[in-house]
Amino acid sequence: MKRSTFVQRFLLLLVICMSLLFLSCGTVPITGRRQLSLIPSYQLQSMSFQSYGEFLSKHKIGGSVEQTKAVQRVGRRIQRAVENYFASRNMTNQLSGYQWEFNLIESPDANAWCMPGGKVVVYTGILPVAGDEAGLATVLAHEIAHAVADHGNERMSHALLAELGSTALSEALAERPEETRKWFATAYGLGAQVGLVLPFSRLHELEADRLGLVFMAMAGYDPRAAVGFWQRMAQSKKNPRLTDFLSTHPSDSKRISAIEAAIPEALSYYKGQAKPNQFYQ
Repeated sequence: MKRSTFVQRFLLLLVICMSLLFLSCGTVPITGRRQLSLIPSYQLQSMSFQSYGEFLSKHKIGGSVEQTKAVQRVGRRIQRAVENYFASRNMTNQLSGYQWEFNLIESPDANAWCMPGGKVVVYTGILPVAGDEAGLATVLAHEIAHAVADHGNERMSHALLAELGSTALSEALAERPEETRKWFATAYGLGAQVGLVLPFSRLHELEADRLGLVFMAMAGYDPRAAVGFWQRMAQSKKNPRLTDFLSTHPSDSKRISAIEAAIPEALSYYKGQAKPNQFYQ
């Protein structure tokens, strides 16, 4: 093959690949950041719902009645605020297929997460750090922000590109289910986080902090409460059970500084005040 022909074909292939990547790009709400999203949301949600059901079958629903009600109350309040925000901008497709669910799990781990489609888990171990409903709103809004911003899809998309190269995405999803589940588990923090995932995680954490401030403010919780929550998290680092939750997060000083800088934006969405009820022990 002549060199000129080879170069032409290579350039044509490059243009096609770049076009496909451009068409697969989404935009994160509010921040406006462009991101790679190769996985159809319905496929992610299908894996999410299955994984969530498996998790609940193996873990004990815990906490007191009052704590469970608080998780449900704060979670639903933020859910409604997010839904109202997207509805007001004719962007309800952003939450298409969501089946919101909020569960409190008995565990000393200070952790929480939200999977695609609004499947949320809060561990009882994080409630003392949260302290009150404003602190809990900080946690829930942050985790919901990860899901709404499609961070897992972005991380999984990059992992697929790195692992598969030119292999068709549809083939990977259809014919390599075990590997697909592995990438899903890695993208959503259900397995070991190594290599490619870590650099993106810090970016996503800061973005989820910013979005979370806005979401909790929309729900009537003072976003300034987030500073106190993350200060308490920093002070609790002597607890080894916090290691995993904080291992891929930005440094305390960087995170708190970024949160303080983002508070004025969040306050512009803060119209009312929810009662900062203390948790019953």
